[in-house]
Amino acid sequence: MFSNEMISSYNDLEMSLFNYITQNMEKVTYMRIRELADETHVSTTTVLRFCKKNQCEGFSEFKVKLKMLLSQQKTSTRTLKSPHQAVYEFFERFQHPDLEKKIKTAAHLISKASGVIFIGTGSSGIMAEYGARYFSSLGTFSMYIDDPHFPVHAKMRKNSVTIALSTSGENPFTLPLLRQIKQEKNKIVSITNNRQSTIAKISDINIPYYVNEEYYESANITTQFPVLFLVEWLAKEVSKIE
Repeated sequence: MFSNEMISSYNDLEMSLFNYITQNMEKVTYMRIRELADETHVSTTTVLRFCKKNQCEGFSEFKVKLKMLLSQQKTSTRTLKSPHQAVYEFFERFQHPDLEKKIKTAAHLISKASGVIFIGTGSSGIMAEYGARYFSSLGTFSMYIDDPHFPVHAKMRKNSVTIALSTSGENPFTLPLLRQIKQEKNKIVSITNNRQSTIAKISDINIPYYVNEEYYESANITTQFPVLFLVEWLAKEVSKIE
């Protein structure tokens, strides 16, 4: 509900309002606009402006969305999948012949490169580090980047293949670097949970794995098991070719 882009646009009064609301969400859903304004020492105009910045026509719609957010948080806290369920979901889909074809095509692309650069942040950053180590262990020179501000010079990118890891495929830190790599006509292989995502679309080869995303409160806890499996499979296919 409160995106990073929205939060960065708040002025001091709106930021004060945001802090109060996030700390008193349940209470705010039952307040009138005047009560919230008095409680936060702002005007009702400021409250309405804050609602519109958060894509709500007015305070009533804002409270409805706030209730929905609370409901989602309570649901995610109560119900966690069993670890087997996510694995079963993936293996039900992975038998598709297109997946093996994409792995082999990506492996041939990588085998012709001088090295591999893994990119990812958060959980995907951990997978990127693992992927680089695994590929290197099998004889393919690899490095990983989990810092969006890490300088990747042209010499490092020359004749390399970038493997981008992202659950959503919309990571705002990864995308600018991938666009730069694309402009330089270097190859990109992506492993994402959604083949319709931006990262998937700008890649030369996208390997999707399709599991239901899972959240606990505000944290994305979607399993990384499919990524682990696909990275190891890809590395072994490259090793066979080499």
